[in-house]
Amino acid sequence: MTQEPDAGRGASTEEPPATVAPGRGWLPTGVKAGPAVAVVLAAALVGGAVGALLATRLADIGSNRACPAIDVAADTLPSVVTVLTAGPSGSGNGTGELIRTGGYVLTNDHVIAAAVTSGGAVGVRYGDGVTTTATVVGRDPVTDLAVIKAADAAKDRPLIRIGDSATLRVGQPVVALGAPLGLSSTVTSGIVSALGRHVPLPTGGGTTAHLLDAVQTDAAINPGNSGGPLVGCSGAMVGVNTAIATAPNEQGVSGGGSVGVGFAIPMGIAIPIADSLIDTGRAGHPDLGLNAQAMIVEGKEAVPTGLYVSAVTPGGPAAQAGIRAGDIILTVDGQSATSVDQLVLAALTRAEGDTVPFTISRGGARSDVTVTLGPAP
Repeated sequence: MTQEPDAGRGASTEEPPATVAPGRGWLPTGVKAGPAVAVVLAAALVGGAVGALLATRLADIGSNRACPAIDVAADTLPSVVTVLTAGPSGSGNGTGELIRTGGYVLTNDHVIAAAVTSGGAVGVRYGDGVTTTATVVGRDPVTDLAVIKAADAAKDRPLIRIGDSATLRVGQPVVALGAPLGLSSTVTSGIVSALGRHVPLPTGGGTTAHLLDAVQTDAAINPGNSGGPLVGCSGAMVGVNTAIATAPNEQGVSGGGSVGVGFAIPMGIAIPIADSLIDTGRAGHPDLGLNAQAMIVEGKEAVPTGLYVSAVTPGGPAAQAGIRAGDIILTVDGQSATSVDQLVLAALTRAEGDTVPFTISRGGARSDVTVTLGPAP
């Protein structure tokens, strides 16, 4: 695949971002000709073996050293690629990085989703301009992560070093690398402006994804940076650039580029999921074993009154806890149940075998139940 994406066309036809609060909007940062899907991260929910592997790969992130962007760029850019996509709706681009020998590239799922679902093509362009096709190894829309594999196996090209995002501190210098608006090998710098952010993001499928424990930065991140690395001063990657906050225009529609508030998936979350995608083809999130939908009382204002359990997996975690189809979930984790997103969060912030407390109503009678999370379906 050799065609360069038409960044201008991709940017101009992107759907208006959803507004999540008055005066704010969140945008994914991939350039696409069709609808972009921003589905962001969950907690690391894979087993101890992967955790041990991660521990052996962490590099010093350079939190206590000077941060000359020119040196960081020289060290890191050879491991960064532009992810190219093409499909019936047009071409687009995002960013990725080489994380494992054999040509394995980590990126955001929303970068490749439209091309994959429409039968389109995916490719990568290295910093030296060499372009090759790529295949999809694994996708996890729930966390907005994906791994693709370069057809040429990225021979003799360096892997990005993985940093320990748990050691990040507010105020620490960081550098963002990627292909904003299709401009490959772009480097911007800033600081970690906050940690531990939770950003809910409406997705193209009508659901909401969650960016959990996100790294907030004022390093300029724009459409096309999606999937690219946020690195510390040592050049070790600490986050996957994923979304930006945008201000509304005079018509109240959020859009445009960086306003100095970007969000990255921390590597402590991203790498275990990427490893699982490579090793097993799936992310392996734990399962509650039920489907539910919000109950709304229509009136002057729509008022959520709980979650209606529409289906329960026979023999699954919810069924074993005594939950049945037709029950009303009143609380999740001790909080009033108002959104299905709470069920998603309850699973994504825990591991298999952990428990989730619920209060349910059946025939007007309330009861407390505890669901033990099961393996991924």
